[in-house]
Amino acid sequence: MISIHHYMILSTLLFTLGVIGVVSRKNFFIIYMSIELMLNAANLALVALGRHYHNLDGSVMAIMVIAIAAAEAAIFLVAIILLFKHKQSVDVDLFTLLRRGDIH
Repeated sequence: MISIHHYMILSTLLFTLGVIGVVSRKNFFIIYMSIELMLNAANLALVALGRHYHNLDGSVMAIMVIAIAAAEAAIFLVAIILLFKHKQSVDVDLFTLLRRGDIH
């Protein structure tokens, strides 16, 4: 039988994979997908805990995280488009051009 411990272990593994992806990659798409993986791991933990304690608060929080992830997706896509438009690459090292104001 699958218990809450199995869900929490899976959630921890997925979150760890997401952190490794964010820290070790330079491609903006890979970093974005790693962040999404981390958010989904948090959602899995919230829903599993809510189910374990017979409470809907975990599911409600997971839906809120999904809504925030949708807004985050829009911001990331705009940043990716701006970066690619001006530098023809999605390498994160080139992302400092937006901070310095070099876009004309």
